[in-house]
Amino acid sequence: MQLNIDGRAIALDKDGYLINLNDWDKEVAKALAAQENISLTPEHWEIINLLQEFYREFELSPAMRAFVKYTEKKLGPEKGKSIYLLQLFPPSPARIASKIAGLPRPTNCL
Repeated sequence: MQLNIDGRAIALDKDGYLINLNDWDKEVAKALAAQENISLTPEHWEIINLLQEFYREFELSPAMRAFVKYTEKKLGPEKGKSIYLLQLFPPSPARIASKIAGLPRPTNCL
């Protein structure tokens, strides 16, 4: 699979995740989000940036429980809730948000 953005061919794995994490930029994120029928808002970008911070810190994409806890720690209890994340990245926030953020698929997400 691949994504074509401004004449660039971006390689994706069979599940639509970036093969080369260095291919990620905001235009790639917008295209990946569009494939999930998500229009990125400032709230989405806040979570995407947070996920990238998590990845830099721990060198892995978080599963849902870790994702919620990290969000709560960094952004407060209002945003550190499963329901908030689910509203932004349905139907699987950890999986969908990681994909849009250009990160690998979380290991224990179906």
